[in-house]
Amino acid sequence: MASGPERFVEAPRYSEEFTRARELLLAHPGRWRVIYHYDGDGIASATSAVRALRRLGYAAQATPLVGVDGRRMKELLRATRGPVWVVDTGASWLDSFAEHTYPVVILDHHAYPAPERETPEHVAFVNPLDWGVDGMSELCAATLTWLYTIFLDPKNWDNAAWGVSGAIADRQHVGGFRGLNARLVKEAEERGLLARRASVGLSGANLAEAVGRSVDPYFRGLSGRKEATEAFLKGLHVSSSSTVGSLPPADLDRLAVALEARLREQGVRPEFVSAFRQDRWSIPAGEDTIELSELQNACGRAGTPAVGVALGLGDRSSLERARAAREGWREGVLRGLGRLEAGELQELPHLQWFESPEGSLAGTQAGLGMTYLLDPTRPVAVFSPGEGQLRVSTRGTLWLVDQGLDLATVCREAAKLVGGEGGGHRVAAGASIPAGARDPFLAEANRLVGTQLPAKGVAA
Repeated sequence: MASGPERFVEAPRYSEEFTRARELLLAHPGRWRVIYHYDGDGIASATSAVRALRRLGYAAQATPLVGVDGRRMKELLRATRGPVWVVDTGASWLDSFAEHTYPVVILDHHAYPAPERETPEHVAFVNPLDWGVDGMSELCAATLTWLYTIFLDPKNWDNAAWGVSGAIADRQHVGGFRGLNARLVKEAEERGLLARRASVGLSGANLAEAVGRSVDPYFRGLSGRKEATEAFLKGLHVSSSSTVGSLPPADLDRLAVALEARLREQGVRPEFVSAFRQDRWSIPAGEDTIELSELQNACGRAGTPAVGVALGLGDRSSLERARAAREGWREGVLRGLGRLEAGELQELPHLQWFESPEGSLAGTQAGLGMTYLLDPTRPVAVFSPGEGQLRVSTRGTLWLVDQGLDLATVCREAAKLVGGEGGGHRVAAGASIPAGARDPFLAEANRLVGTQLPAKGVAA
């Protein structure tokens, strides 16, 4: 077993950045504001951060940030008379933090433009991209925050559940954990903080719910269709009232084979089909990290991210609210994916796009649509209404990234052209643009994707 995280990465900037961030936080006891992105990864990150602050005896206030909103970030900084810890966001606005007169620690895994000036002494910025670790697939914000809290105090290895649930929310578990994620999970397992078991990608009170309400994976012709699901299960001689965990191995295998066949028939890429059979991780208390990830993600998308943080901090009264949020989240995602299955999609030469009234769920709809329903050779963009602006979410696949796709650049440059702002990862990025700027944004985004990807016709 490794003795600690100091040598997990050999690049000098790894230990230098963590050491600077640790010293800055420990030198300023008192009340810290934790600003976090409102999705599942951000909620998990904030949970680990607040737990670590409480362990130090520091007071903490957790505040969510919705979307790519530099204006809101600046408002929060102006309103904060004390130190700030930012997780899963902030990399795009490093110059803004330099203007804050109190200490700032930023933990972010997104691609970022070079700041216009050198980072001042009261600001610490930790990003895995700076030490050769891919923040898109090898370390998310939650595993980055988990790792940082271990640097603060080795007792924080017990933030394992929130590191893993955040990584699942960011889909970094697909195909198995890789890189630094894998190293962290392996050591947590050796420390008895995580338990692994083989399973399949289904969750629900029974098989009728697990298959018929499934969004990840999304089964064309079954998801959102109760009668079709009942008929499908009956044809397999599997009881719809059984649970996944109660099925005999032979029945579970027969079900898995049939569902994998459906995914292949609907054109899902092989890596996502194979991910249907997956390891599941639980903590000693028995909580499943996939379920925890779903609850956190749902709380964020329902506009109640604080409930997700409270749940992670041990507030059991938040559990029912989180479960209700998950049902609403599933229903909204199913509506959007059902529209995509019905063909509500617009196409450009290099880009697909659609509109979604479920603003907080639009990115999830785009990501799952890209995985299970849409043309895998072109990324997708979704537009949803914001406060006086349009929010844009874009999604691709790692296969497209290997072909040259960089949606962080696409969103940043196309948004800049129309007076907005954007950024993110190569495989998933977002933007906020003026309300009437959809068409020029699309034209520029389509052009940029066309310069990145090979000509159409390359086999997916």
